[in-house]
Amino acid sequence: MRIKPGTNLCLSVKNPLNDFETREKVTIDTSEFLEQEENSREPAHHFRLKWEGSKKYSTITVLSEAEVKATLKKLKKKKVEFTGRLDENDTFQSIAAFECRGIQPYAFHILGDEFVVESEGGKIFDEDVDLSEGDWGDYDEENDLAVGVNDFEAKFLSP
Repeated sequence: MRIKPGTNLCLSVKNPLNDFETREKVTIDTSEFLEQEENSREPAHHFRLKWEGSKKYSTITVLSEAEVKATLKKLKKKKVEFTGRLDENDTFQSIAAFECRGIQPYAFHILGDEFVVESEGGKIFDEDVDLSEGDWGDYDEENDLAVGVNDFEAKFLSP
C-alpha cells in the first residue's frame, strides 16, 4: 500500500514549541509546491503556516521515495525501509515521509481514495480504495486472490 501520487492529504498539526497551538485537519496538495515569497530562503514546500508570534513560516514538504532514501542514507538509518508493504507480522510500514520545519503532524485523517494497493500477484488497485472506515477489500481475479486492508492505523515517527 502506498499514497497515490498527486493526492491531497489531511493532517492535524501542532507547534512543536507549544502543544496548545494546533491546526486541525489541514489539507496538503501533494501535486504542487507553494509559490515562494521573493527573497525567501525557505526550500520549496507543499504546505506552510505562520504560528502566532513567529516571524518565519513553518513548512511541510512531502518527500518522494528517492528523497526519503537519500535522507535516510544521510542520517545513516539503514534499517528503515520505505516499502509501503506489510509483512506477515502486520507491523507498521512507512507509506509517506515529510520534511517538517517548525511544525509537527500528529494525526492523519483519511479523505478517501488517496491510497494505491498492490496484490501479492501484482495487480494494482488505484480506484475507490477508501479506508475511511478503517477497512477495504477487493478481489484480484487474474491471480485468484482476496486483497484487503484491515484496521488501518496511522502514526508519525521521527528518524
